[in-house]
Amino acid sequence: MTFLDKLRAAERQNGSLLCVGLDPEPTKFPAHLKGDASKIYDFCARIVDATADLAIAFKPQIAYFAAHRAEDQLEKLMEHMRRNAPQVPTILDAKRGDIGSTAEQYAREAFERYGADAVTLSPFMGFDSVEPYLRFEGKGAFLLCRTSNPGGSDLQGQRLAGVPGEPFLYEHVAKLAQGPWNLNGQLGLVVGATYPNEIERVRALAPTVPLLIPGVGAQGGDAVATVRAGWRADAPIVVNSSRAICYASAGDDFAEAARREATRTRDALEAAKA
Repeated sequence: MTFLDKLRAAERQNGSLLCVGLDPEPTKFPAHLKGDASKIYDFCARIVDATADLAIAFKPQIAYFAAHRAEDQLEKLMEHMRRNAPQVPTILDAKRGDIGSTAEQYAREAFERYGADAVTLSPFMGFDSVEPYLRFEGKGAFLLCRTSNPGGSDLQGQRLAGVPGEPFLYEHVAKLAQGPWNLNGQLGLVVGATYPNEIERVRALAPTVPLLIPGVGAQGGDAVATVRAGWRADAPIVVNSSRAICYASAGDDFAEAARREATRTRDALEAAKA
């Protein structure tokens, strides 16, 4: 199955648009794990097991593992997800953006070492920073387009003089992902839940590509506005929540609390489709 096949199947099977983000920060772990970076896998695996039937995707953020020298735990976690939640695709949140042989190595890291189904990329060095990832048959890549951080406007909100219609940069990225860059049919775009008007604009310019939408939950994005702006029956959206789910409780019941929060968010997203 391609990444998009798995994504659509997970949406149907789990009745979900919710992506569970895995951003393990040991200082926020419950008391019996708190501060112990060797327990990153244990913490994340519990979250995965508690939410596997509620998610359209899992999104581990590689920086949270690398900062604690826990890449081996990430490998173990990716294998755990393939074994225990095979119906849920994994998106490695890495935001790579290099070119040439370096990009080739980053692609091998994402798809061969970690076995991810998709990866996040920065497209701002051009198509040759994206193309190496497209050589991996059936694998997905989400290009940063209109991100949820306020500083995203510094570049993404600038108009491109000399391009017909003088589009904003994020609009140009959306058109490229929908059209000439999408060589393997598996490209998607990252758009922030904090900008529902821009989500709607991106969806108009890229009507069929999947959208990865962070910012719901701790970042304050509106789940209902997000779904109404981006979801279409033939074009999936992947709405990410990380901290609100992973740290729903500081107690021993953290996995059960994560499930309750994931259920609440999943149900709110589904209701917004009506």
